[in-house]
Amino acid sequence: MEISTKKITIAIDGHSSCGKSTVAKDVAKELGYTYIDSGAMYRTVTLFCIQNHLIQGDTVDEHKLRALMDSIHIHFTFNANTEHYITWLNHQVVEEKIRTIEVSDQVSLVSKIGFVREKMVKLQQELGKDGGIVMDGRDIGTVVFPDAELKIFMTASSEVRAQRRYAELLSGGHKVTLLEVKENIEKRDFIDANREIAPLRQADDAVVLDNSYLTKEEQLQKIIDLVNERTK
Repeated sequence: MEISTKKITIAIDGHSSCGKSTVAKDVAKELGYTYIDSGAMYRTVTLFCIQNHLIQGDTVDEHKLRALMDSIHIHFTFNANTEHYITWLNHQVVEEKIRTIEVSDQVSLVSKIGFVREKMVKLQQELGKDGGIVMDGRDIGTVVFPDAELKIFMTASSEVRAQRRYAELLSGGHKVTLLEVKENIEKRDFIDANREIAPLRQADDAVVLDNSYLTKEEQLQKIIDLVNERTK
């Protein structure tokens, strides 16, 4: 497919488990851009909270977490052999640990905390300051990169998203039910859309991409076409 050589910033927002990370990685690979998984950052902070017993029920010990924020160091590496990005927390690989249902069930509690979002947004902006990036998340086009040349808002039905996430978890060896996954997704949708700080919403200038019944190839082509439009 024909691709422009001009480098832009691509912000992909949308609901949980709608395939944002998958398509963002494919787009980055196709364009030769850098991929940044903002969701992995919040998942990593959530894992840190779980490991340090900072979450009790639906409550995060924000006082203790604030005191420990400077001890949380997150970075990414790219494995050329597997063509996968790897998430690190304090010099430990945590890529598999942050994808568990336990972390998924708690991440919305942590990601809505103001000082957590402030630190993550600063890190995201620093990583993407030179352009030529694809970043996905909940507030990339509205908060992190409001001036991004291309903003995409991805969505899919909760049933389709639950089936996809369920298959992903099973393939990873996790023991969950489809009902648990669907309830988790709907809970995250509600929290993400109703939190006080940087709620999930579609940017006014974002292009909506409903991928409920699109193949990976069709999604990729649609986004590459949009990139070419923006870079003429």
